[in-house]
Amino acid sequence: MAANFFNRIGQMGLGVALLGGVVNSALYNVEGGHRAVIFDRFSGVKQQVSGEGTHFFIPWVQRPIMYDIRSQPRNVPVITGSKDLQNVNITLRILYRPIPDELPKIYTILGQDYDERVLPSITTEVLKAVVAQFDAGELITQREMVSQKVSETLIERASQFGFILDDISITHLTFGKEFTLAVEMKQVAQQEAEKARFLVEKAEQQKKASIISAEGDAGAAELLAKSFAEAGDGLVELRRIEAAEDIAYQLSRSRQVAYLPSGQNMLINLPTNLTQ
Repeated sequence: MAANFFNRIGQMGLGVALLGGVVNSALYNVEGGHRAVIFDRFSGVKQQVSGEGTHFFIPWVQRPIMYDIRSQPRNVPVITGSKDLQNVNITLRILYRPIPDELPKIYTILGQDYDERVLPSITTEVLKAVVAQFDAGELITQREMVSQKVSETLIERASQFGFILDDISITHLTFGKEFTLAVEMKQVAQQEAEKARFLVEKAEQQKKASIISAEGDAGAAELLAKSFAEAGDGLVELRRIEAAEDIAYQLSRSRQVAYLPSGQNMLINLPTNLTQ
């Protein structure tokens, strides 16, 4: 009796375990920020997209395919040409994510690696078309306009494949070696031209200063000649007295100059009869 009871309990436990295994194999979880597309072996890709949470599916017959619908970054480097035929190395940073309702279409046409199949090609296409409208100088001075045109065109192009582009920015923009060398040579030439212009202006200023000085000397000489003609030697004597006064004043301020009386006994103050 007891043996039969335990056998029944064992059979029930085995049945529950088998049932639990079957139920567990028919469940799948969709994590946060993800969506699932169901592929059916008989009807193909289901158009219904499974949201976050736990869902049922038919084992072996159906298979869930997970997609991350959060924004993901990607850098796309492109080498293209400008309007003036200069080589341009440009890198675009893109934040992209798929449109959840478009996931069945994306899986059917592109598969799970949709970003690898689409983003590089459409980014290269758009950049080549936009950059060709500007020359090398405009790509630098009008970078904001270039970025805006690239963003508008690329967003429209990506929407055709079921993508949303949250942000597009130009992170790297360089030119070929020939253009870079030409820019450096142009900068050196401009610096040399500025230096030459400065030297010319300096020479002109020095010339004007020399002319003004010469005119002043000529005017002074003319005044002196006129004064000599009017005053004769009296003016010369006056200038001589003024010069002597100036020299005497300068010597009086010097500590190394001593004034001695004139005569033969200026060093020894002795009577004249003692010296005889």
